[in-house]
Amino acid sequence: MRRVLTYGTFDLLHHGHIRLLKRAKALGDYLVVAVSTDEFNAGKGKQSYHDYALRKEIVESIRYVDLVIPEESWEQKADDVKRYAIDVVAMGDDWADSDRFDYLKEYCELVFLPRTEGVSTTEIKEDLGGAG
Repeated sequence: MRRVLTYGTFDLLHHGHIRLLKRAKALGDYLVVAVSTDEFNAGKGKQSYHDYALRKEIVESIRYVDLVIPEESWEQKADDVKRYAIDVVAMGDDWADSDRFDYLKEYCELVFLPRTEGVSTTEIKEDLGGAG
């Protein structure tokens, strides 16, 4: 069984998220999704519209997802790979120019998946902020 892991906040779920999860699942047989906790997001200066518990519930309901775990720190990723016997870590290609995940190549394959053009949570939040 080939196991895949991805990370994200998954706030204001949209078709870009679904397509990313579908492509990640296609890389293997079992998809683990680490959803950023509210505390981890706060440390990054981000605030989600939905709290962690609701975002976790939403992501768990997606048919491509086999397991949801909390993402509580940047440093946990190697431990996650070992704990869940991960073969592939899949991230959005917005991280491709960063070296933040390079160390994971020691433990598993690292794949950057293309983002869905024309949609992002940030853009949705900005669009809604201007609605009125």
